[in-house]
Amino acid sequence: MLTEKQEEIIEAIWCAGENKNHSVHAVKKRCVVDFTEADLAELEEKGMIVLTGGKILFSSDGKALGETIIRRHRLAEVLVSSILRLKDASMEKVACKVEHCLEPEVEESICTLLGHPGICPDGKPIPGGRCCRKRLKVVDNTVVSLTDLKTSERGKITYIKPGSHSNLHQLISMGLQPGVVVIVHRINPAFCIKFENTELALDKEIARNIFVWKMSPEE
Repeated sequence: MLTEKQEEIIEAIWCAGENKNHSVHAVKKRCVVDFTEADLAELEEKGMIVLTGGKILFSSDGKALGETIIRRHRLAEVLVSSILRLKDASMEKVACKVEHCLEPEVEESICTLLGHPGICPDGKPIPGGRCCRKRLKVVDNTVVSLTDLKTSERGKITYIKPGSHSNLHQLISMGLQPGVVVIVHRINPAFCIKFENTELALDKEIARNIFVWKMSPEE
């Protein structure tokens, strides 16, 4: 996992590379955050980049991650410019915030809704994703109540609609929070789920207020 600052550096490295310029100076000019040699050394230690002769080059893992990050950012630009109709600085500011929040499945849904755009508002290419290769045209309604899942089906928690604040705090204290993947272990006689090596029985009314992103078997 990279921090937002590290992702911004990776994005700047990608953008500089598109202009065939891999110098530290070129990357700094394109980066929206200030960074130091220590920041670059940490990315190199993580196996994302290679520093050589004053240049910053991607490793194979770093290049794959960079493609993912730039795809999210440029999709976010298309989203905020076409749907929210923001322009220029406002578009860029909102897009920078949105890109760090996009889960892979949300990214695919946005791309599909936008018709798999090939370029961003600035005319720069948007790397294709799995949804583009599959030529998906319909976004499934995959955010459902936990109680809508069948036995052995999985879902990633997106939000919890508590019946009371005490219920919400109790669920969070048990580790049930957005981002956690749960699997329905049993529906009757009690509604039971498994997550992170934990098995838990839930009151059905509480389970009904937990909303998840339904995951396909291959995910």
